[in-house]
Amino acid sequence: MSAENNNSRLEAFCDGVFAIAMTLLIIDIRLPASTEIHSNIEFWNALKKIAPAIFTFLLSFTIILITWVNHHNGMKLVNKTSSAFLYANGFLLLTVVFFPFPTSLVGEYLLTDHAAPAVVLYEALMGLQAIGWILTSKTAIKGQLGKSEKANSIIRANGQYGYYALVLYTICATIAIWFPLTITIITTLIWIFWLILGIRIKHD
Repeated sequence: MSAENNNSRLEAFCDGVFAIAMTLLIIDIRLPASTEIHSNIEFWNALKKIAPAIFTFLLSFTIILITWVNHHNGMKLVNKTSSAFLYANGFLLLTVVFFPFPTSLVGEYLLTDHAAPAVVLYEALMGLQAIGWILTSKTAIKGQLGKSEKANSIIRANGQYGYYALVLYTICATIAIWFPLTITIITTLIWIFWLILGIRIKHD
């Protein structure tokens, strides 16, 4: 008989939030109502104009997916919860549900002269998400929520990675003021790396 999962309601709630955030990303992906199409060439040109929006949708979907996978694996490390842990999770979820907004901005302005504010906001959001990981790790350790010493070690390591990510995306957000397109490319490569690494890692 399997042990009771004391965090089942929390996991179900978090999974629902992730699913809604991922779904909302696609809402702004559409041809403008004012677009007039009279030939296949005009159709392809119209699709070309929304290519940045499609690109940022795919990037944000990947980021949220990887975040969900990490959250899913993180929840396996704890067997109880606390008020502080719940609120830390809430902050992490806040950064997830906010993703559709900067995603739509980057998709609209990435290839324009006004890309910087959109990319800065996008990078800053990932910095805030790193803070969310730091808080969830700290509250899990402080509340002694880990299943074992091995689990606690992994939780501490995850918190340390959060600090690295915070520094990285703070730097990216700063540089994006002058080089938004370059930072977007770098961010894409970073998350492709994390996606490949995540696929290769075997979890218990």
